[in-house]
Amino acid sequence: MNGISRRHFIRTATLGAAASLARAEAALPKLPPLLTPDLDFYDVSRGTPKPHTLTGEALLQARLTPETWRCEITADAFIEDPHTKVPATLKKPLTLADGNALDLPTLMELGKKHEVHFLKAMQCLNIDTPLGQGLWTGVPLREVLKLCGRMNNVRRIYFWGYHNDDPKQVFKSSVSYTQCFETAPGDLPVFLAYRVNGAPLSLERGGPVRMIVPWSHGYKSIKWLRHIFVTNDARNNDTYSSGNNDPDSFLKTAAYVDKSLDGQKIPAGQPVFITGQVISGLSGVKHVEYWLRRVEGQPQPLPDDDPALLNASWKPCELETQPDWASVLPKGVNPRQVLAFDAQKGTPLSWPSRYGMCSYHAMVKDLKPDKYEVRARSVDMNGYAQPEPRPLQKTGKNGIQVRRFEVVA
Repeated sequence: MNGISRRHFIRTATLGAAASLARAEAALPKLPPLLTPDLDFYDVSRGTPKPHTLTGEALLQARLTPETWRCEITADAFIEDPHTKVPATLKKPLTLADGNALDLPTLMELGKKHEVHFLKAMQCLNIDTPLGQGLWTGVPLREVLKLCGRMNNVRRIYFWGYHNDDPKQVFKSSVSYTQCFETAPGDLPVFLAYRVNGAPLSLERGGPVRMIVPWSHGYKSIKWLRHIFVTNDARNNDTYSSGNNDPDSFLKTAAYVDKSLDGQKIPAGQPVFITGQVISGLSGVKHVEYWLRRVEGQPQPLPDDDPALLNASWKPCELETQPDWASVLPKGVNPRQVLAFDAQKGTPLSWPSRYGMCSYHAMVKDLKPDKYEVRARSVDMNGYAQPEPRPLQKTGKNGIQVRRFEVVA
């Protein structure tokens, strides 16, 4: 296996090697950009009809234009003896009835002082492919809540967006008071996002405003935000707590193998490129590795704890090299101002960046004509190989993927 940086391979090949590299390059899938264009994210939107398909009066009634967007912020009157004896309160709720609900100009004005940028990969808890990665820009939730003045007896903050007018369709998520207000300096706050990759959020991405919870799966980053409420109920009652899901799950470190290799017939003598993307979860990424083996007939699936897989000869993959961040990030965004980037160097504190993703690859040469299958897995900074250390995939799907191909004479 020969290691070749894909970005270097594609962009900086020397003229002397151009002919041979061009032959190999033709076998490579297109390199996905580090910043996924707004409309190219894999979409898992909720609602019937989906909110981003609304037009005309329906769009205005849903408050999903920059001019009509409003977000109410209220306190929950919930009490339940013996655990919740007094309700949460806000000195100044922001409501439609009082004519002071949060609007986009007010949020943007807060952004002049408190704006943050964060490079985050979006991933669904129960889907086995990354949804995309963007540079999200907005205002921390804690700064927005300060508009409501003093609050008392708040242990959790809930938020939900527009999906349709059926109350049964409300999809809500939450964070604890501590997660919202007590972020360490330079660390990752929950924030209300109004831009991705330097441009206003499209309706499909949850615009005009959505919530971004940097460390979590997509179900926390509610689209089409329209209501926030504080409560003294300490329990996590997120909509996603049903269905055996873990509503407090963090993003999981996981390598995903590109589907483009599946079913390919590759002429003997040509290199085989194993490519994919790896997400850096809470425990970070130490490296990515692959296992290639010959197979006969229709091979049986291997459980993630199969001895053949656990004792396999895993070989290293190469992560794509970091780009010139000043040229990749949107105009006007200084890399030194991006959260989880070094404030002096303007580069991520880790690579892939924390809760972000990058591509990886391996090149395999001189395979004999036969049928093969390949798997890839991540190893985190604690030394755990995917999908360890947890057996419950409902805390974040990161099972080991397999792709099958054939080398033909």
